[in-house]
Amino acid sequence: MPFALVEVSDNAAMRDVDIRTADIGDVDALARIRSAEWGTFPYWQARIRGYMLGERNPGEALPPRMVIVAVTGDEVVGFIAGHRTRRHGCEGELQWLDVTRALRRTGVATELLRRLALWFARNEAKRVCVDVDPGNAPARAFYTRNGAAPLNPHWLVWEDVTLLSGEG
Repeated sequence: MPFALVEVSDNAAMRDVDIRTADIGDVDALARIRSAEWGTFPYWQARIRGYMLGERNPGEALPPRMVIVAVTGDEVVGFIAGHRTRRHGCEGELQWLDVTRALRRTGVATELLRRLALWFARNEAKRVCVDVDPGNAPARAFYTRNGAAPLNPHWLVWEDVTLLSGEG
């Protein structure tokens, strides 16, 4: 079934948001965003740095990988990360998607997802999975509104995530 990104009725906040590829200098900002919800800053700092450098690998992860950030002014307000994989018969995996509380439901996460979908399209990965806690109803709703379907109790899958990119 074809699907498209969910439109946000008021995305005025997006006018002040720049989207760019992350670099290693962004690790501390990304760790702050992740640790605001779960874990500690040092835990996420090491995990994200290792992921970006290819030193920490999720199960069945393959190169390449991509981290994309949303920035307002000089502040990172969200990010998404993904990589090629063989896990669950997928070609790609969305590793993390996080947006600061103040900018949730403004279109930032949707735009980050679109940009990662474009990266997957350019890296020939259509079938993409994401691990989502079964108790995280907002995240599960976001992904399913954007075309993901249940794979098992913890995982959702897009059979063709490239449709989100506008180039699928």
